[in-house]
Amino acid sequence: MRFIDIGVNLMNRAFDRDREKVVSDAASAGVSPQIITGASVADSRGGADYAASHTGLYATAGVHPHNARECGPETLGQLRRLAERPEVVALGECGLDYNRDFSPRSVQREWFEKQAALGVELGLPLFLHERDAFDDFYPLLSRYRRGLKAAVVHCFTGSAGELAAYLELDCYIGVTGWICDERRGRGLQELIKKIPPQRLLLETDAPYLIPRDLGDLRRGSSGRNEPRFLPHIAGVAARLLGRDVESLAEETYDNSLRFFGLNCPS
Repeated sequence: MRFIDIGVNLMNRAFDRDREKVVSDAASAGVSPQIITGASVADSRGGADYAASHTGLYATAGVHPHNARECGPETLGQLRRLAERPEVVALGECGLDYNRDFSPRSVQREWFEKQAALGVELGLPLFLHERDAFDDFYPLLSRYRRGLKAAVVHCFTGSAGELAAYLELDCYIGVTGWICDERRGRGLQELIKKIPPQRLLLETDAPYLIPRDLGDLRRGSSGRNEPRFLPHIAGVAARLLGRDVESLAEETYDNSLRFFGLNCPS
């Protein structure tokens, strides 16, 4: 089986001591390509540089809403230049996060909108973040969605109504190890059945959101999520959908290729 992890925070300091091994272990588990998530200009540049020097790695370029307060007059130009690099395959992680409010909400909205407009200008898909902000997030996304090549709502944990609204905009939906959580993930365990097969993408969001039900696989991870755990997430998703994991893996792999515009060996 083969998988694409559409969202791994590989430049996070949690991977500083063994980043090469993390990438290698994932590839050995069938997880390749891996898409390195960019959360700031510096983080995006580091991810693009790392991806450029490794086979099977790509990157996104964007500013997470937590970091929107750091943006300035030069930010859009920096993102535009990063987006010209062949290893950069999407803009983001961008959006709104009203759960933590690390950046003022007005600033979050400003920089989400600017990155959405840049996605339209450059013809790149958007890698989106939304937490407790749907009422502001959805109208902004709707304003730009028609002009965007594609958009994925990363790490979806919302309601049935929110899922329906995103699907009405023809968004892809990213599912993480949240679905493996018997406490917080119950809603998603039901809603995954409502995601059209051609719109489902899989991700770890490593080093965050380690699946709670990993059992023996969790040994040696020190509680850190890794892209090598993506096949486990796929297995849980397949069981909930009443499908075999092999066909789900192939389908989500193809969905990921289509979303990012990748040409990988068949």
